Amino acid sequence: MSRTRASAKAAGSSFETSIASHLAAHIDDRIERRRLTGAKDRGDISGLRIHGQRVVVECKNYGGQIQAGLWLNEAETERVNDQALAGFVVAKRRGTTSPGNQIVLLTLDNLIALLNGRRND
Repeated sequence: MSRTRASAKAAGSSFETSIASHLAAHIDDRIERRRLTGAKDRGDISGLRIHGQRVVVECKNYGGQIQAGLWLNEAETERVNDQALAGFVVAKRRGTTSPGNQIVLLTLDNLIALLNGRRND
């Protein structure tokens, strides 16, 4: 059975909720799945902060090949929209539903920003 738009949306919503819940349980209980914000998307997870600054999380529950470039560009657009320190992608890993075992993608500049607490660009 192929995935429909409705089933894809439901899978994405469920994945976002599981990632937000996992982050909330292990980092800060104010982290939650963000409500849809329209044209100026600011990521899928809200409440994640490091060094007192917002961090954007884009979640992808996609059954095909990882589209790193496309997804990282999306996370960067959302980071700029949110005026956040950094952004990254959490992608569904085949064969496991455990939130802690999912894949995280980010650029080196975003890793440096997370570690330093400031952007150099």
